[in-house]
Amino acid sequence: MVERKGAFTFIDQACTLIGPELKVGDTAPDFQVIANDLSTVTLADSRGKVRIISVVPSLDTGVCDAQTRRFNEAASELGENVVILTISADLPFAQKRWCGAAGVERVQTLSDHRDMSFGSAYGTYIKEVRLESRAVFVVDSNDKIVYVEYVPTAGQHPNYEAALETAKAAK
Repeated sequence: MVERKGAFTFIDQACTLIGPELKVGDTAPDFQVIANDLSTVTLADSRGKVRIISVVPSLDTGVCDAQTRRFNEAASELGENVVILTISADLPFAQKRWCGAAGVERVQTLSDHRDMSFGSAYGTYIKEVRLESRAVFVVDSNDKIVYVEYVPTAGQHPNYEAALETAKAAK
């Protein structure tokens, strides 16, 4: 497995990300994560749609909370052909509780805690703390990556507008 030392800063510590650094034009790797109802979800489950995949260290932190709320607000403007997945290593029970408390209903929160399948495939698995780094991917309806942003520091927001504009333009 590829290890990218110092690729992400978490609580003032340079951390190693496990997995490849994906690029625009790559085929989106498949993954297996867990939905709030404990069912398994894969990339193929949303085939034929444009996917915004918002990756966060933990929904219970300020920037992750804001990131997920921002994409939830934008969901209504994107139409039926775009789905938004938020992936973290939080337990599915915690994700469900957070969504209920935050009133988040348009974003599907998914847990990578079991196998870190998503993190290992997309290069967001923080080795030192077994969490996900902050990142945003837009995958078109043909499973091609059309937008990638690996945010270098946990406390930094992604470029929401760039990701949303790319999703609107993708088919």
